[in-house]
Amino acid sequence: MNDTLRARKGASTLGDARLAARELHAAIGSPDARLVVFYASPDYDLDALGDELSTLFGDLPVVGCTTAGEITPRGYLHGSLTGVSIASNELTAVMARIDDLQSFEFGHGEALGHKLIADLANRGVAADGGNAFGLLLIDGLSMKEEAVVGAIYRGLDDIQLFGGSAGDGVRFGSTHVYHEGRFRKDCAVLTLVHTTHPFVVFKTQHFVSSDDKMVVTEADPARRIVTEINGEPAGREYARLVGLDVDKLTPLIFSTYPVVVKLGGAYYVRSIQKVNEDESLTFFCAIDAGIVLTVARGVDMIANLAGTFAEVRERIGPPELVLGCDCILRDLEIDQRNIREPVSRILMDNNVVGFSTYGEQFNAMHVNQTFTGVAIGSRS
Repeated sequence: MNDTLRARKGASTLGDARLAARELHAAIGSPDARLVVFYASPDYDLDALGDELSTLFGDLPVVGCTTAGEITPRGYLHGSLTGVSIASNELTAVMARIDDLQSFEFGHGEALGHKLIADLANRGVAADGGNAFGLLLIDGLSMKEEAVVGAIYRGLDDIQLFGGSAGDGVRFGSTHVYHEGRFRKDCAVLTLVHTTHPFVVFKTQHFVSSDDKMVVTEADPARRIVTEINGEPAGREYARLVGLDVDKLTPLIFSTYPVVVKLGGAYYVRSIQKVNEDESLTFFCAIDAGIVLTVARGVDMIANLAGTFAEVRERIGPPELVLGCDCILRDLEIDQRNIREPVSRILMDNNVVGFSTYGEQFNAMHVNQTFTGVAIGSRS
């Protein structure tokens, strides 16, 4: 029995959806694959792409989504199709979808976690935190990530979870998740993977907290809008804390000075999307009144990412594959700082296949400006 992990990675920059799908399949297609994961530029004709992928991969378990950029075997790309097939006698994957996220209830997510654990048990494997992990792909414009990931994680017991919110470039118009042969909106797909290969679920962010604290005193969590901070208009007070006038707030300022919240001894990034005409702030994550936020300061992204993968290698050895979810705001910063080549090199050296997201998931949390993923190694 061959118990090695065989990860076939590929990418296509062809603009025609069907031709791109064929080129990807030629690179990663394998009748022994236990799981296929792909990420597609939203510029493709998604109906044609979905149809061609369904034809090419047949009954294999395939999941994917649209992106705000792709992490490929060639490094960061935009306008491409990338993916990986994973084959191993020591890996079993099951997946299921939640539709109609606008009507989502906590019990739906918890039940999904229980269902997939039971599905693995029916295949003869007992999943737990030491031998299984979850991958969540979700509509990035659903504004339901917090509820969905929290509920699913509750249903997974001690199994770790990571994931990303599907993207639409920088348009923020329409995001899609692929499952069962076509691209879909307002849904989430959970893939639960059991394996005896060594793996580690991880996250990293290149920010540290400062002494600048602020209390959310008025908010609309459902719309992710904060109207008041420290009793003042939110935009004006945030601008004061970063030393600017409110009319100087731009996406670059927000990506440079995100805010973090401390939960369970760890800091999680909560990024600001925009300042509104009434000086309220729209966030990429839900923020409720009473939460204490801290303005964060950036550290070297390259050193942070290199250090993260050094820690991964210490734990599992050189990764055969990393499935990664990287925030769109990190992608924008990479461009602004002109560091795309060295960051791409780190990702290529560690066999990363992934995408730029509209938000990331890590266990029970929905976060921003974070890289989350799973690294899978070879058996020693």
